[in-house]
Amino acid sequence: MKNLKALILIFLTTLLLTGCFEDNDDTTISGNEISDFVWKGMNVFYLYKDNIPDLANDRFSSNEQYASYLNDYATPEDLFENLIYQRETVDKYSWIVDDYIALEQLFSGVSTSNGMEFQLFLEPNTTTKVMGIVRLVLPNSDADIKGIKRGDIFNTINGTALTTTNYNTLFSLVSYTINKATYDDNGTPETTDDVVISGSESITLNKLEYSENPIYKTEILNVGGNNVGYLMYNGFTANYDSQLNDVFANFKANNVTDLILDLRYNPGGSVNSAILLSSMITGQFNGEVFSTEQWNSEFQTYFENENPESLINRFTNNDNGAALNSLNLPKVYVLATKSSASASELVINSLDPYIDVVHIGDFTTGKYQASTTLYDSNNFGRDGANPNHTYAMQPLIFKSLNKVGNTDYDNGLTPDIELKESFLNLGVLGDENETLLAAALAEIANTGKLVKILSEPRINLKLIKDSNSFIPFNDDMHVDKEIPEDIINKIKFK
Repeated sequence: MKNLKALILIFLTTLLLTGCFEDNDDTTISGNEISDFVWKGMNVFYLYKDNIPDLANDRFSSNEQYASYLNDYATPEDLFENLIYQRETVDKYSWIVDDYIALEQLFSGVSTSNGMEFQLFLEPNTTTKVMGIVRLVLPNSDADIKGIKRGDIFNTINGTALTTTNYNTLFSLVSYTINKATYDDNGTPETTDDVVISGSESITLNKLEYSENPIYKTEILNVGGNNVGYLMYNGFTANYDSQLNDVFANFKANNVTDLILDLRYNPGGSVNSAILLSSMITGQFNGEVFSTEQWNSEFQTYFENENPESLINRFTNNDNGAALNSLNLPKVYVLATKSSASASELVINSLDPYIDVVHIGDFTTGKYQASTTLYDSNNFGRDGANPNHTYAMQPLIFKSLNKVGNTDYDNGLTPDIELKESFLNLGVLGDENETLLAAALAEIANTGKLVKILSEPRINLKLIKDSNSFIPFNDDMHVDKEIPEDIINKIKFK
């Protein structure tokens, strides 16, 4: 990342801002210094720069016009939003923060959490009442210690009934009390008489600093005399890459012939971790194209002319010199849902041209763009960041394509076996009878049991919100990319 940001500074001064503006230290620009950082960072990096007239290199004819433009925005956040391309449909994922310390902790797997992951649904026969169903409890978290279980239902916070208009406010509290509830279908298959009944049991949960290990569960299951590996992986966090490699060492030592990769709640993370995971699943494609990158037109042209290899991410057989434990599989079974995003989708999409990827579950989120962290420094890097503030940006900088060019899956990746979780009967994660895992095992065994699983009746609930979406950047796909020094030098000495 250090080399990348050094490249950007040179790129900025030699290619992008010719005829535009110098840094604040070299001019009398009166515009807000944070807003100056916002505009220049977006002007250099932003994937959709070509679609934003205000980011054009010739947008301003004088320093005074530029300063006046910056001063038109009351806050840096306002300016940043003005520079976003189609926020509701295309770029839903670029962000700006006023505390980059918290952002860095999040990327390292540290966040403030009570450990209860949940999904919010409309209660039956209403358009305003909301209920929560716990889908996952993080080990040794406050929720775990206090006995919260997967499948628990609640419909009030601090005694206030959850609704479509108040849940954002209620869940933003550092500490809150939930009241458990039950779902009553009144013994009929119809939903017209279904109700949610509030209970008397209440539990107070506190958000504390928590380091989440994304390797949530691993199992080795026997199917027809063969060992099947199961891995529930909930985030692409680089700090745990070596532990992930250890998991695959265990799979390899136990002669695992099939792998079920559970990404159903994985919102994404490090691109490099995605490459490592995919290389552990396979191994027979070392050095071949995993994915390619498409940047804004200026970066793309430069990279294509100077070093096209820098646009290619390749399968690997090592992690900083440590050999990977690869399974050389020709097929992988991936459990993925609407909560599977970015790097999770990258794994599915990038493996697809090489091996048989059996996607079981639901359509995924539909995020194929990657971002990077920009700081207010001469080279947009962490070192030398402006001490007067802690603002940082996380703009989209490129989109990923697989070997055959597939990208822009705005509606998510399509499952091969469509099967939604039964949230009123979630089961135990890692248990052979849990719906999605059972479907994967049935597909492996090929006994005809899958037909029965797919035909089982279930109540359809209207999803309102996923608890991951309450955490900024949680569905991010970020890069820490080294740029070859020869490219840097060619630009530097131009």
